[in-house]
Amino acid sequence: MLKSSVEGAGSRPPLVTRPLLLRFVSIIGASTSFYLLLSVVPLYAEASAGGHGDAAGLATGALMLATVGGELATPRLVARFGYRLVLGAGLVLLGAPAFALSASGSAVGIATVCALRGLGFAFTVVAGGALTASLIPAERRGEGLALVGIVSGVPSLVALPLGVWLAAHVGYGPVFAAGAVAALAAVVSVPGLPDREAAPGRDIGVTAGLRTAALLRPSLVFAATALAAGILVTFLPLAVPSASAGVVATALFAQSAASTAARWVAGRHGDRHGPAALLLPGLAAAAGGTLLTALTHSPAVVVIAVALFGVGFGVVQNATLTLMYARVPASGYGTVSALWNLAFDAGMGVGAVGFGILAARTGYPTAFALTAAVMLTALVPALRDRGTEDARAAQSVAEAEEDRGSSGR
Repeated sequence: MLKSSVEGAGSRPPLVTRPLLLRFVSIIGASTSFYLLLSVVPLYAEASAGGHGDAAGLATGALMLATVGGELATPRLVARFGYRLVLGAGLVLLGAPAFALSASGSAVGIATVCALRGLGFAFTVVAGGALTASLIPAERRGEGLALVGIVSGVPSLVALPLGVWLAAHVGYGPVFAAGAVAALAAVVSVPGLPDREAAPGRDIGVTAGLRTAALLRPSLVFAATALAAGILVTFLPLAVPSASAGVVATALFAQSAASTAARWVAGRHGDRHGPAALLLPGLAAAAGGTLLTALTHSPAVVVIAVALFGVGFGVVQNATLTLMYARVPASGYGTVSALWNLAFDAGMGVGAVGFGILAARTGYPTAFALTAAVMLTALVPALRDRGTEDARAAQSVAEAEEDRGSSGR
């Protein structure tokens, strides 16, 4: 199927190449490891702490906040050591510490493992993301990123609900071991990948990227949707009544499936009509799904709500990343990957920690409704970005770099 799609592309450059296929191996390994444990570790932490929801939030928060720190440092590490070494180290850190989860049920022990895995995850997504972008033709960027989204989305589609199901039926230990092996097995693919080559143009630093509105606006929109994503994967198993436990696995499956499909549709649409116009409908769907999730005692509504969130999340994922890559030269791919993943993981981490504190005081339904309201604040950067031409945005990035260079920073 992939081969026929390439052959039918006419004069367009091929999308699926041998290096990209090889890159898919590490994508699948990292994604499987990450999502298999994403909802399971908070459940394990909550059970080990005697039913306190703040322990679940701490586990996800440690994972994501450590990831944020790693993402800030990864572009510099890639510039010094190259894609392969950083990506391989990331896979090891993502996988090996998972073996230690069963050895300690303390909140500190679980948080420490989550922090190490978060650092490894940062290396894999930033170094791997920049490498992936360099392997995709610019004129097929939206479609290519959508394809990559499917490759990473299918493991999440299976692993996220499967992890919850396996933990309930075979215990936590086997799930932790499977998550470790998935990442470690992918290390064998890394030596065959191309390494970082010198690209024209000055490297764009993370600090300069954060100061550049053309990159910051899409990052803020994506962070608003990631906020709810961190909440759903962490607290949906706790918010839904225990008598409807099967609803959680169904809803998480629906969310992953909807998100994966939406990324593909958004990518193809964005290549033809531009991705900027997708930000508003994507954000609206994500916020609407989060709001409906407040009806936690209705299994059908919960599944529909989480699926609707998945549609919006998938659209915003593809549109924001495509926009950001279009606004920098190849030398800035590492920074774009860092900023986008920073928005993803900071949003998830802050969402998980903040929601745990909020829900303890308001209850889950009110906390979901308030989360939807917070997400809508991202309408401001989304509306401003909608009127920004890519050429003007790219010029603002170049100007920011000139200012950074002239100031000696």
